[in-house]
Amino acid sequence: MRLQSIAAFAVLLTTTAAPADLPSPRLDRLVPLGAAAGSTIEVEVTGPDLEVTESQPPRLIFDHPGITAKHIQDRKFSVTVAASVPAGTYDAWIVSKHGISSPRLFAVSHGLTELAEVEPNDDAATAQELPLNAVINGISDGNKDDRYRLRLGAGQRIVIVCEAQKLDSPLDATLILTDSRGKQLAVSSDVAGRDPRIAFIAPAAGEYQITIADLTYRGGLPYRLTVTDRPWIDNLFPRAVQIGVPSSVTLSGHNLGPEAKSIPARHGEIHFETTDATVTAPPELFNRRLYEFAEHPTDHSVLPTAATCTLTGMQFRAKLGAYPANPLPLLVTDQTVTREVEPNDDREKPQSLTLPAIVAGRFDHERDADWYEFTTSEAGVYCLEVYCERIAGRADPYLVIVDEKNNRVAEFDDYGHRINAFDGHLRDPSGTLNLSAKSRYRVLVQDRYRRGGPANAYVLSIRRPRPDFYAAAIHAQNPGPGGTTLRRGGAVYLDLIVHHVDGFRGPITVTAEGLPKGVHAVPNTSSDVRTTFTLWCDPDAPEWVGSIRLLARSRNEAGEELIREVRPYTRVSPNEPSSRPTRHQMIAVLAEVAPFALRPSTQQMTIVAGQSKQVTFLCQRPNPEFTGPVTVIPLTVPGGFKLNEFTIPAGKTEGTVTLEIPASVPPGDYTLSMLGQGQVPIMTRDRGKQQQLVSLPSQPFTVTVQPAAAK
Repeated sequence: MRLQSIAAFAVLLTTTAAPADLPSPRLDRLVPLGAAAGSTIEVEVTGPDLEVTESQPPRLIFDHPGITAKHIQDRKFSVTVAASVPAGTYDAWIVSKHGISSPRLFAVSHGLTELAEVEPNDDAATAQELPLNAVINGISDGNKDDRYRLRLGAGQRIVIVCEAQKLDSPLDATLILTDSRGKQLAVSSDVAGRDPRIAFIAPAAGEYQITIADLTYRGGLPYRLTVTDRPWIDNLFPRAVQIGVPSSVTLSGHNLGPEAKSIPARHGEIHFETTDATVTAPPELFNRRLYEFAEHPTDHSVLPTAATCTLTGMQFRAKLGAYPANPLPLLVTDQTVTREVEPNDDREKPQSLTLPAIVAGRFDHERDADWYEFTTSEAGVYCLEVYCERIAGRADPYLVIVDEKNNRVAEFDDYGHRINAFDGHLRDPSGTLNLSAKSRYRVLVQDRYRRGGPANAYVLSIRRPRPDFYAAAIHAQNPGPGGTTLRRGGAVYLDLIVHHVDGFRGPITVTAEGLPKGVHAVPNTSSDVRTTFTLWCDPDAPEWVGSIRLLARSRNEAGEELIREVRPYTRVSPNEPSSRPTRHQMIAVLAEVAPFALRPSTQQMTIVAGQSKQVTFLCQRPNPEFTGPVTVIPLTVPGGFKLNEFTIPAGKTEGTVTLEIPASVPPGDYTLSMLGQGQVPIMTRDRGKQQQLVSLPSQPFTVTVQPAAAK
């Protein structure tokens, strides 16, 4: 069970390091939130440090080459979406004189009429007319509603979808559907994360009205409201498929075609329709441990999380008509998928499994308790894991293991890292434990709140260890949203977050590909959950904006090489613990010179475990006005290493620190970085030149630890 209170987040804010005070662009809002493929629209952006000047106007860039923007004036752009751009969501960034911003999402539609909200539309008399199969790009009104009206035929089935959280908007929307006399027919909130959705069959021909408002009636928050009678998929089952094998999945939703059947399960008061489809997952997804998406997975929980950071899978998009339906996530595996078989609610009548097992299950009804049993072949470590939030399931599952005598052996609950700007903490249980040989065990999987229904799907994995890892990178701006910007001669770092799977403990080396001219990095080797990856650039590095690629390499116990892409992430909100994936690791290089730069006198050194060495750091001061002291603190220190804070005195260009390696530190390569902090005179728009604390990382250095001499 996840507890994400405001108080808990306040603690997070007060216990993390202060961010650097060099200007850092932040894209807070992009309006409208989307457009149709093959169209050109006007887009406005807002956020701090976007800095619009005539000599250096900002640029708006997207993560698809078919979406281009031209600056008009101030913070307005003309955005053109090519007809070839697939339906889905795309990241947008502002590039200003201060670098690259945090991203915001932009949706592209196919076959829908895109309209702008027209005010006033605050009451029934002024409700804006809305055709079917249309998208309204709106903005919430403070202390008011937005209202729309449409005509439906008797028996016409529609789906009304409000997307806000899904597109990085803080709107917490409530949807209300009424008839022409104002009678409430349906209401919705928090169906997909905080976003509402209504399925409705018109009881009679006539006019109906849709009302939308923020839960606390905040104004100025953008949204996209879609009203459609096209196919809409609410759920699919099973949520796991075997790679390379055509697999049948059952879709449930609305307007699924003439072959669809009605089932007892409901969305509100409306029965779901169901139909079947076939999906074949490409083997490379599993072999490379990837997760591929057409729409960013931002609606898996009430707050956006890095839910898919430990998921190998894909989004499946069924085509049931002229246009593909909305995509849903699937886990992909190299094993045969077993489906849950009801009834298995009784501890004494569990479903029998053969290990290793991948089980596609579902809490079919309220208070559903799913019991499974298996018999171990040998003693040792076993790994049990439930995927639910990661595959957009709505349950909060927990897992209990009992032995043959009904003794509780273990209980597993929430899983995942929440470190600095990265939030990968999930409601999914995961854990390992030692089990006896040739013994029977039973496993209970149940929702914490006893909820049931088609949306509460999960996948249960029971296996012997297959050690592996997932790696993620996020901007170092902490804890709020930020971009990754290099200034000439300076450095910047990314936080690297590693989830070790099934007891993996080997060293992982991260390298960078696609670095532009004048930008450098060295391989970063670490066995820790959190480390950093530092980039630095030459004093004459050319300006550049683009994406780089980080790869993580290691070996498992069998000596097989593991190569995993480091998945890029971004913080969504400065006020909530929220983060989500991006498709690209974007960086910018500015012509502006960094106020100071730190580097070790050597990038490689060897130390025998149990000994120590002096490390000298050199400080370059290209800004003649910056002569103050630089405090140097450890940025990443591997476990067991002893490295203290030190100061490079005012006016000086070097300082020395002692690095101690205890005899208990295992031999190997370790990458270390330091963080320099100094009060730098910076010109501000409102207050003139001010002394501000600036934090910049040093270039990293690698320490090769040799074994301690035998006594």
